[in-house]
Amino acid sequence: MTGSDFEKPYAVQVPGSALARWVLARFGWQVQFEGLPALQGVMAVYPHTSNWDFVVLILAKWSAGVQLRFWGKDTLFRIPLFGRWLRLVGGVPVIRNAPRGVVGQAVDTLAQAKANQQFFWLGLAPEGTRKPGAGWRSGFYQSALQAGVPLGLVSLDYGRRLVNATHFLKLSGDLQADFARIAAIMDGVCGHTPANAAPVRLLEK
Repeated sequence: MTGSDFEKPYAVQVPGSALARWVLARFGWQVQFEGLPALQGVMAVYPHTSNWDFVVLILAKWSAGVQLRFWGKDTLFRIPLFGRWLRLVGGVPVIRNAPRGVVGQAVDTLAQAKANQQFFWLGLAPEGTRKPGAGWRSGFYQSALQAGVPLGLVSLDYGRRLVNATHFLKLSGDLQADFARIAAIMDGVCGHTPANAAPVRLLEK
């Protein structure tokens, strides 16, 4: 897989956890990560086919040293202890029926982080489910495009036991062209349950 629109070495370098790398290595996993091109951005994680993905990705996040955030239903954060744990591992509550919608909340959060020069990277699973699907939802794309931030592509390859987070795109606004690039980068990636992986194409409304 090749393709990145930003020069290397990437501008933002962060120290990772040797312990997390050791744990992953014990199970045959490795993480490819070379830094980040900006302080803010969106990461699309693919494929999402199993509950095990969360475990691997949390360890990969710690291994890379990236404080990657992810959305969770706001009601989950009200559960005693569990809600606090979700926040500790990077969860951010989202109100699904808010007037601005989920994308609007993401854009507002990213814009505020940019204005304050704060670090904020949001991780999303474009398939939106672990079950078999017909394609990707557009929220991840619109969030990055409207906020004017890089889109990172994270492949979760169980075939090679590899988490690759080295590809970052500047979205053009041309959905067809951008999705063709994303599909080329994700080509050949094998999820935990391959039959559950949705093809890299935009879901029709």
